[in-house]
Amino acid sequence: MLDTSLAYLLDPDAADPTPAAPFADSERVYFDAYSDAVTAVVEAVGPAVVRVDTRERNGKAGRGGTGSGVVISPDGLVLTNAHVVGCTREIRLSDTEGRTTEARLLGIDPDTDLALLRADAARSLAFAPLGDSKQLRRGQMAIAIGNPLGFESTVTAGVISALGRSLRATSGRMIEDVIQTDAALNPGNSGGPLVSSRGEVIGINTAVIVGAQGICFAVASNTANHVLSEIIMHGRVRRGYIGVAAQTAPVPRRHAIAAGIDNRLGAMLTAVDQSGPASAAGLLSHDLVVALDGEPVTGVDDMIRLLDRNRIGRSVRIDVLRLGRLRSFDVVPTERSAPAAA
Repeated sequence: MLDTSLAYLLDPDAADPTPAAPFADSERVYFDAYSDAVTAVVEAVGPAVVRVDTRERNGKAGRGGTGSGVVISPDGLVLTNAHVVGCTREIRLSDTEGRTTEARLLGIDPDTDLALLRADAARSLAFAPLGDSKQLRRGQMAIAIGNPLGFESTVTAGVISALGRSLRATSGRMIEDVIQTDAALNPGNSGGPLVSSRGEVIGINTAVIVGAQGICFAVASNTANHVLSEIIMHGRVRRGYIGVAAQTAPVPRRHAIAAGIDNRLGAMLTAVDQSGPASAAGLLSHDLVVALDGEPVTGVDDMIRLLDRNRIGRSVRIDVLRLGRLRSFDVVPTERSAPAAA
């Protein structure tokens, strides 16, 4: 008696014994799980995403813009991009239900392309929490929600393509610790949230590369958290400047063991301003910063946070790995000049 699979080969009219259904069911399960994850995130975070409309204070027609924002607290704090709101514009927010409210600009930080608003609405607003961008991994799901090209409440999904990128802000400074994603972004997405599968805001969408496909950027949530804290406390972000650009990078385990440190990650200097304090102290490109004043640096966000107003004008010790050896340098940060009003 012939095997059934062999009988099918000899007689094309025989029933196909190939068990295709289990494979199709399995594939459907994966796609359903992906769709369910995206849908759940959108249902949770979508109501916190607002359209941001701006216009010049003189009310001239055609002198304004549109972007996106995300409500991050029930009392109406809203994060968006600095380039969306500028410094001299009236701002109006619209939610997914079409309700509108005026908003006040609490502070702006062109160096990170972030701005903090407060909605004037008296009601409690839907909000989305900021997540910990240090926990992100390449390949992790990323979902962007915003109003690209005027199409409100648009959702795109992709993955985290890379972490720790540097991107030049409109102020000319480098924004550090930027997330690269292939979730599609277009004009109007600026200021909207990049969200994880857990429904946490992991970045504020900020830029695309014109002509490229799938190369989009968001300011990391840890950077955003630092900026909004400074604005709430001081009205602006006062930070130390040492004249470097950096990106988060892994610390080779053998180098960590040899140096007696626990870092898995550090901040690699990708450029050093030859006229800046870091260069004067002897720091070089490709130095891997692992500590600042004895506090571990496990990424660019740590270095940004530690170079705060309290370290301006006084010597700080920066520990780096250079060619696998631990070295220390004394650097005196200057105050980063405040950006000119737009």
